[in-house]
Amino acid sequence: MTAASALIGGLSGEKIRWTSQSKEFKAQIEKLVGDVLLCTGFLSYSGPFNQAFRTKLQDNWQKEMHQRKIPFTKNLNLTSMLVDNATIGEWNIQGLPNDDLSVQNGIITTKATRYPLLIDPQGQGKNWVKNREKNNELQITSLNHKYFRTHLEDSLSLGRPLLIEDVEEDLDPALDNVLEKNFIKSGSTYKVKVGDKECDVMSGFYLYITTKLPNPAYTPEISARTSIIDFTVTMKGLEDQLLGRVIMTEKNELEAERAKLLIDVTANKRKMQELEDNLLYKLTSTKGSLVDDESLIQVLSTTKITAAEVSEKLTVAAETEIKINEAREEFRPVANRGSILYFLMCDMSMVNRMYQTSLNQFLGIFDISMARSDKSPVANKRIANIIEYLTFETFRYTCRGLYEDHKFLFTLLMALKIDIQQGKVKNEEFQIFIKGGAALDLNSVTPKPCKWISDITWLNLVQLSSLSQFSEILNQVPRNEKGWRAWFDSDAPEEEQIPDGYSSSLDTFRKLLLIRSWSPDRTIAQARTYVAKSLGDNYADAVILNLEATWGESIPKVPLICLLSMGSDPTNQIESLCKKLQLEFRAISMGQGQEVHARKLISQFIQTGGWAMLQNCHLGLNFMDELLETLLDATAMHDDFRVWITTEPSPGFPISLLQSSIKFTNEPPQGIKAGLKRTYAGITQDFLDVSSLTQWKPLLFAVSFLHTVVQERRKFGPLGWNIPYEFNSSDWTASVQFVQNHLDDLDIKKGISWTTVRYMLSEVQYGGRVTDDYDKRLLNTFTRVWFGDFMFSDNFQFYIGYKIPKCRSVDEFMGYIENMQLVDSPEAFGLHPNADITYQTNLANSVLETIMSIQPKDAGSGGGESRETIVYRMASDMLDKLPSDYKAHEVKDRLKKMGMLQPLNIFLRQEIDRMQRVITEVRITLTDLQLAIDGTIIMSENLRDALDNMFDARVPNLWRKISWQSSTVGFWFTELLERNEQFNTWIFIGRPDVFWMTGLFNPQGFLTAMRQEVTRAHKGWALDSVTLHNDVMKTFKEDITSPPVEGVYIHGLFLDGAGWDRRNCRLCEPPAKVLFTALPVVHMFAINSTAGKDPRLYQCPVYKKPHRTDLTYISLIVMKTNQNPDHWILRGVAALCDIK
Repeated sequence: MTAASALIGGLSGEKIRWTSQSKEFKAQIEKLVGDVLLCTGFLSYSGPFNQAFRTKLQDNWQKEMHQRKIPFTKNLNLTSMLVDNATIGEWNIQGLPNDDLSVQNGIITTKATRYPLLIDPQGQGKNWVKNREKNNELQITSLNHKYFRTHLEDSLSLGRPLLIEDVEEDLDPALDNVLEKNFIKSGSTYKVKVGDKECDVMSGFYLYITTKLPNPAYTPEISARTSIIDFTVTMKGLEDQLLGRVIMTEKNELEAERAKLLIDVTANKRKMQELEDNLLYKLTSTKGSLVDDESLIQVLSTTKITAAEVSEKLTVAAETEIKINEAREEFRPVANRGSILYFLMCDMSMVNRMYQTSLNQFLGIFDISMARSDKSPVANKRIANIIEYLTFETFRYTCRGLYEDHKFLFTLLMALKIDIQQGKVKNEEFQIFIKGGAALDLNSVTPKPCKWISDITWLNLVQLSSLSQFSEILNQVPRNEKGWRAWFDSDAPEEEQIPDGYSSSLDTFRKLLLIRSWSPDRTIAQARTYVAKSLGDNYADAVILNLEATWGESIPKVPLICLLSMGSDPTNQIESLCKKLQLEFRAISMGQGQEVHARKLISQFIQTGGWAMLQNCHLGLNFMDELLETLLDATAMHDDFRVWITTEPSPGFPISLLQSSIKFTNEPPQGIKAGLKRTYAGITQDFLDVSSLTQWKPLLFAVSFLHTVVQERRKFGPLGWNIPYEFNSSDWTASVQFVQNHLDDLDIKKGISWTTVRYMLSEVQYGGRVTDDYDKRLLNTFTRVWFGDFMFSDNFQFYIGYKIPKCRSVDEFMGYIENMQLVDSPEAFGLHPNADITYQTNLANSVLETIMSIQPKDAGSGGGESRETIVYRMASDMLDKLPSDYKAHEVKDRLKKMGMLQPLNIFLRQEIDRMQRVITEVRITLTDLQLAIDGTIIMSENLRDALDNMFDARVPNLWRKISWQSSTVGFWFTELLERNEQFNTWIFIGRPDVFWMTGLFNPQGFLTAMRQEVTRAHKGWALDSVTLHNDVMKTFKEDITSPPVEGVYIHGLFLDGAGWDRRNCRLCEPPAKVLFTALPVVHMFAINSTAGKDPRLYQCPVYKKPHRTDLTYISLIVMKTNQNPDHWILRGVAALCDIK
């Protein structure tokens, strides 16, 4: 009786729960089919995708199943179906982040049938696997480990888990059978073939593969054999981890309590589960009467007591958790800022592959920021201190390892990202800032009201007017044209009063939007103001490399990598620092066969201490993996041991090495003063006194000045040099050596042989690098105008304010250089002041383009329409305007009437063929793109590229390959319509009076055909002796009513680097801020003479595009000039067919 009442009492507590559960189970069994289907789909397919896409997949599958009437649980929670909370708790303790995505990844890793391949750039998945398998004798290896095969065979035959870390995009074929689980049953065991050898497969074996590549492209075979899982840390996941770290430091007791709580709760839940299972097992397996089973009654009472205890503990735990979470939330802003900064650092690796930062490196910075920032008892003040220190420390750390071009880009992105996150900048404002009006078509927007506004500026303003603050701007400009024009023409519009009250109504970022639309060349200046306002003044200054401090941060295990650039080599600085610290220094230049020496040096210095420098490691990539392994595996290292590495950016450089090193750049300083200072810093007094001749010191200074100028001209792009050559200090050393030798052998009576000096400098020492004829002409001109007996006179100067000093000692020279101006006018390099506008504009464009290229390509663009909708609309719009195809028979008939075999008609036929190819390709791409967006056909690689580029307002690669370069897809399409218009008129109406040179695919062919036509018209002329000649006329295209008697009229040329005096038909200086001047019509004709051109005329090269290379060169035209043609050569003057 006692037993029976105990039994009833014991089970009564479970009655209600078990009854309801039994009903639930019944419902679940009915829906099991659908649920299992969803789970298998999830395990098989969702690994490679991010959280948003996984959810989308689930929704689609559920819709599909609903249509097919397959029963499934509404809003099924896959996580709870596939794994219990207790297990998730254990995973979290082992280091798996606790956000949904990471938990799902954990499920796929452990439950999927295929072995997991983790895309794990931050190494979180790897850490979790290591902790999870710690007690199972996990074997860690890599594909290029010398014992890789042995590790694989041992793990299989001993039944141990194996982790292959840091694989690239290819796997070892020996793994194929293992990955496909081609196990052969032999008796009671399984065997598998690894290469040519059979191995036993024991039950404990499991294979994990991880890669550090953030976005690898695996072959379909690898994707089918493995379960690819995206373990990339998410913003939210990282934020939670960082929050844990902050609390650990700031509120240690809270985090400790929370961790203990987690472990307790996990243990208690597991206990409850075990007790219930045990009880149910007893109930089902008892033979005979339940009342007779003493042990069952015992279990029941234990269960009941424990259950009561556990549920009480869980209630307390739940309350404590709420309290702890409230206290933790206070510190979330720190974690949030940390998360933004880390992802920004990661984005930089898309700008240049060498900019890799590991999560561990960032966590180091994060911890330092908490340790070193000012303490405060007030939580809010303390949080602000940490955030401020962390942001600046990240800025300093990252900028040290970036090239000059990218330092400001990073700072600007940092300000923008922080402001976007805080809601100070909206997403659409950010999009307009980076794209402007590039996607708009000039013909379909409000017409431009004033001629002085450029096309691209007007498109930018149209786009800007979509924002509420600027909604009236299109009407305000024509209403107050005078005010806007005066503001636009000022030297620094960003510092002036903006018309129509904008100065007072706009903050620095909205002002930046306005400046970016009007004056691209002032964008960077205003962006610096914005950065200083948004982040603080100390972010606007450059980060100067301090080698000693960098060394101070390092430890023996961490290599220091210097990223090389043109004309920079830190070897001397590193060596002198080493001597100062009284350590041993040895350098080895890497290359074929140098690995042996490097290996020896490293192993020696690990024991004895010293600095080993490996130069040019991009030529010894095979040794880099081995080096990293040596450093990681070394047990004892001498405290003074360091490895310094110099390398150029290289796609094969190991990511793991980059992520575990300190990176820095050491670029040559900018400006004449900095360049001369650098040169003279390497000159000793003995070297200055090496020759007693008076000409020696001035010549040395002139060569140094030339050296700086040829390097500095590079930054002005094609105006400076057509091709940017890598002039470096070896050119200077060789030139100075030659000058010294020449002076030593000098015959005083005859004096210096200037032709020899000029020839050696411009054709041999510097000219040896130069491959372009017009660049060679420029070098010859520099030596002609700067080197001669005139350079020793007192009134000689390279440019106003740049004289040759009369000094005796190095210190005097350094004193003179110290007093030179900091910022040089472009005229010091022979260029017009406008060249600086070009330089600033190019700089701004490159910054904005780079920002655009690293934006995530997600489906929705932060509210508003999706990418696909926008591109679909663009495609429809283009298809409506696209011209109809040329019909082959119609073209043939027209050509017959015009004379099939006339040179210009043969040329026209070839041009129409090429135009037709472009029209066909555009029509196919746009039609297919619409079908692919609708989902009718598969989105191929080319279509994906077209989608991305059109959304970013750029020309799809496929179109660009068969057509012409253009800055935006809007301009490209407008040009397509205009080109087609010219060909259409020519073939169906008749030969034009004036040809638009820009609209031809092959302008050189056009001029050759014209030469042939003229030659045939004159009896006795031979094509070989007929050369092109030209006259620049006074008239523009509109005033031409009939074609020339001989030759052709061409229009559409623009002068770059000079202006045009229409009245006198000659070159003149361009007005300020006018970068390109339209030339009047040019009459091109041919003459029967091979004599050289008149030396008083400037021979101006003509190029198709602003990039001046052999590929875009067409011909040369001659122009009258009042000044010496040398003046225009130094100015870099050229004629361009297209300036966009």
